[in-house]
Amino acid sequence: MPHRKVQAIARETMDVAQQSIYPGQHLTAVRDLCEETMLSLGADSFWYRGIGAFVFCGKDTTLSVPGKSYETADRTIASDDIITIDLSPQKDGLWGDFARTIIVESGKPLLDSKLTQNTEWREGILAEEQLHAILINVARPEMTFEELHTRMNAHVVELGFENIDFLGNLGHSIERNSADRIYIEPGNTRRLDETELFTFEPHIKRPDGEYGFKHENIYQFRGSTLDAI
Repeated sequence: MPHRKVQAIARETMDVAQQSIYPGQHLTAVRDLCEETMLSLGADSFWYRGIGAFVFCGKDTTLSVPGKSYETADRTIASDDIITIDLSPQKDGLWGDFARTIIVESGKPLLDSKLTQNTEWREGILAEEQLHAILINVARPEMTFEELHTRMNAHVVELGFENIDFLGNLGHSIERNSADRIYIEPGNTRRLDETELFTFEPHIKRPDGEYGFKHENIYQFRGSTLDAI
């Protein structure tokens, strides 16, 4: 499907970023790398307010801001650091949407962030992966976006974390116009199968923690089974 091709651009770009990040690198350079890579791989634009990569590091990973307020921070990556990157490529009006948490440890980016020696970072990354596994098990086509929000937000809390999205949602439908998005949030009684594709993107932190974590995929139902594209 066409969306899968755009999402593949985001996945490959994240791989490039994960292999290329280094201590002393400015966050604007990380953003530039991501946006230039997406364009070189076939993206023709960036669907979310023209921003291709939202990049945060360190304690700023807890920040959740609307696109109109986002500015890449004047910061450089430390020799031990945590970075979140959220990518928004577009090609022929079709969206990709993909976020990950990257760890730099002892001056080197980890290709598997779960291998970090930092307990808080490791637990956050594992919690994100677990939430996506739970999503696949609990989501059903007839479920409403509100019901999914209730179920998954409860799992966030059960894992010992809190949802820190500035609007409190956990994802949105994939559209051609940003204004048409509907969200995994309270009050949305639309069924999941009323949209072809939707994201799941919990932004979480420990209630007493100092760092935030992101992990985002686009999902679709194949019959009653939910799959990441």
